Amino acid sequence: MKKKEAVHFVVCLDNEGYPASLEVGKLYRSIPDDDAEAEGLLRVIDESGEDYAFEAKRFHEITVPPVVEKALLEANRS
Repeated sequence: MKKKEAVHFVVCLDNEGYPASLEVGKLYRSIPDDDAEAEGLLRVIDESGEDYAFEAKRFHEITVPPVVEKALLEANRS
């Protein structure tokens, strides 16, 4: 049985240079990436629906209640 990977969400604090990819104040799903984190980057699923690495300081990780997590994940699928 495959272990369920933790889901993480971040809020964007700075989109300078990436206005088409990131919106300040919007929640994004982050994807664990040890290599990116070692470089001070955070991999997130951006406005295109693809995952890209951005400077981690552009985001703040947040904890959402399970019902909100479920709604966010379902919204990302559509």
